Amino acid sequence: MINLNLFKKIVIAVFIGSLFYSCKNDTSAPNTLSEKEQEEGWQLLFDGTTLNNWHTYNNEKKAPTAWVVRNGTIYCDPNNESQKYDLVSNSDYRNYEFKFEWKLEKEGNSGIFVNVQERPDINATYHSGPEYQLLADSHPDFDKPLKRAGCLYMFLPQQNFVNTKAKDAWNQSSIVQKDGKITFYLNGTVTAEMDFNSQKWKDLVKHSTFKDFPEFGKHTSGKLALQDWSRGVSFRNIKIKQL
Repeated sequence: MINLNLFKKIVIAVFIGSLFYSCKNDTSAPNTLSEKEQEEGWQLLFDGTTLNNWHTYNNEKKAPTAWVVRNGTIYCDPNNESQKYDLVSNSDYRNYEFKFEWKLEKEGNSGIFVNVQERPDINATYHSGPEYQLLADSHPDFDKPLKRAGCLYMFLPQQNFVNTKAKDAWNQSSIVQKDGKITFYLNGTVTAEMDFNSQKWKDLVKHSTFKDFPEFGKHTSGKLALQDWSRGVSFRNIKIKQL
């Protein structure tokens, strides 16, 4: 005859053991990839300790910069008086899914530029690359729809309204680009969609303040860039999967 109490204890022990094993093998620490992510082809663009996958725009000699690695994050120090340089990826990307976590200090403002062309004759990242806007809800520009977090900066308001998270909490963002069609996500919600090959996009650029930059918005591949702007911004869990 089966001892039911003993059987229950065995079942509970097996369950707890499997749960412990699962947690132990679930890579949830920041700046790491789980086994599943590795199998799916994800790559880390930040290892938590170095800026090996990044350099400052048009400045590969690594002149003094406000970008530092601090407590497992890429941090842009607003108190650093070095010349402002955006941080750009070493590699170019065309079709990809790009994920990152970010947070801003009070009234913070920053952004991610896509399809950036790094050339000596192009003076800044935003002269070629459209921007995924990062903005704290406390920023004075929050009441301007074309400047809210997750929007295609100065072109489209948030497709679906999303608040950023409370101070010291991490926001989750992702950018998916396939054959020039791009989608922005903020905290799991779609906030912008655009086809950079479309006439709609060309018309928007033609009537914008970016029309004076000959290379702006004309590319469907290039580097990713993190913006050095007025107040401190932190990034972590930066990863990409090429499609």
